Amino acid sequence: MPARFVYWMNVSLDGFIEGRPGTAGELGEPEWIRIDEPLHRFFNERAAAMTMGVEGRVIHDMMDPFWPDARTDESLPDYLREYGEIWTAMPKVLVSRSRTAADHNTTIFGEGAIARLATLRDESEGDIGVGGADIATQLLAAGLLDELMIFTHPALLGAGRPLFDSPADAIQQPLLLDLLEHRTFDNGVTLHRYEILRR
Repeated sequence: MPARFVYWMNVSLDGFIEGRPGTAGELGEPEWIRIDEPLHRFFNERAAAMTMGVEGRVIHDMMDPFWPDARTDESLPDYLREYGEIWTAMPKVLVSRSRTAADHNTTIFGEGAIARLATLRDESEGDIGVGGADIATQLLAAGLLDELMIFTHPALLGAGRPLFDSPADAIQQPLLLDLLEHRTFDNGVTLHRYEILRR
């Protein structure tokens, strides 16, 4: 059975992943993001279950070097150091036409990345986490995206970057989804996992 591409993203209640410029939080997160210790420990659990990660350049540059450095930063709580270990050890694919080198168990796919990711999916197993709206949109348009793992935060942004870039280009007809999991966290964040149904 081939691997599954799982798009993992934090969104506002009105469907945006980035809003207007605002005050960043302690870890550089937008002010509307509510990631407390219980939610982050849940993130750790889900990330540890992934067999691989696929990231666009912007997401990758946000993660590295912060998470590799976090592993040994005694000023951070244990659950953040743990996530640093998980992310750094995980095999990763960075999709970028401009980058030629990357550290921490990372392979770069440049030209022809979507075709290479299709082959990777066929030849791999388990869930492969996808980070970044651009790469997720390309995988969706190619019929390669298998699941949405959406963490909805109780905030309305009014404008910003949507869950998918150019959704009209990626979705030529309605895509039906099957709810796999729903969970509510004490901080008001809700998780919805959806399988993308193929026609």
